[in-house]
Amino acid sequence: MKKKFLAALMCATLTVTTLAGCGGDSAKDGKNDIPTSQTGGNENTGDDSPENSGGSDSGIVIGFSQVGAESDWRTANTESMKSTFSEDKGYTLKFDDAQQKQENQIKAIRSFIEQDVKYIVLAPVTETGWDTVLKEVKDAGIPLIIVDRMVEVSDDSLYTAWVGSNFKLEGDKACAWLKAYADAQGVKELNIVDIQGTIGASAQIGRSQGLEEAVEANEGWTLLAQQSGEFTQAKGQEVMESFIKQYGDKINVVYCENDNEAFGAIDALTSAGYTVGTDLSKGEVLVMSFDSTNAGMTDVLSGKIVCNTECNPLHGPRVEEIIKALEAGNEVEKQQYVEEEIFAAGDEVTSITVGDDSFDVTTVTQEVIDGRAY
Repeated sequence: MKKKFLAALMCATLTVTTLAGCGGDSAKDGKNDIPTSQTGGNENTGDDSPENSGGSDSGIVIGFSQVGAESDWRTANTESMKSTFSEDKGYTLKFDDAQQKQENQIKAIRSFIEQDVKYIVLAPVTETGWDTVLKEVKDAGIPLIIVDRMVEVSDDSLYTAWVGSNFKLEGDKACAWLKAYADAQGVKELNIVDIQGTIGASAQIGRSQGLEEAVEANEGWTLLAQQSGEFTQAKGQEVMESFIKQYGDKINVVYCENDNEAFGAIDALTSAGYTVGTDLSKGEVLVMSFDSTNAGMTDVLSGKIVCNTECNPLHGPRVEEIIKALEAGNEVEKQQYVEEEIFAAGDEVTSITVGDDSFDVTTVTQEVIDGRAY
């Protein structure tokens, strides 16, 4: 099934390569801000009802509740959905930006039910607190597809399918790379700070757990502190500044749970006089990240981010494949993980092992960046 979805992804006509930095609160370099008039969202409009992506309802009507626009990854995820479910392809997409508030998502879902959409797609803010509203969706007979973060519900029949990443595996891969890289440099003592994502989000849970287990398993690894950067650049910088005040020169690894947090951490470190780089033996601070957005990969190329574990945001084609299967009366797999890579600034580590599985590590070049879709 992974290969099936990867093939669908590669055939998608989505073009978001210009996504160089559009975080929610503070995007890197301020590039690629997308006006509401183009996206069809209802950000900060005060309107109670989700807006269409354009025009009157026609074709298959889909309601999509998005977390918000907190990061470059989220912007790419939104654009993937909007470009896939466009009117010229026979869809009407009712899009709602929840501004990172679960109560806004619950409100949007109930609005979708009232509008009798044919499918609902949900990218949940957090894992818990969904049973009541998802039962309302089920009672209305509307198939519900979860994307990105998972939901924790008492009855998994409350949703039809889930598409997303194995966030725990992402954390495991990042830490396996860190172990191999530190060993290659002959460094045994790692003092790590973790700028976590939004607490309770699936990505935060999995990536934090991967780090915590690695620290427990590796002698010489110390987890100095963990604090949420809320997946934003501004908060990531604020948290890093706090860590610097508390731990200063002790820190040699910063584990950021997405690219935007890494951008903020790098700004904080360089402003405080620290050297961000790839050489632990010279006292440089290693910054690790997740998502592998275009801006994040550019920082890997320059050595500002030493390792970046991919989290693929292009869910639109995968969701469309599920909807087409449902339209044809076919059953779909309940959980569908996507395949993802791991990227590094150098070639000291070319492969890693997690459990019984081996993963190649790609050294970032300009050609690698140019060949990616986001």
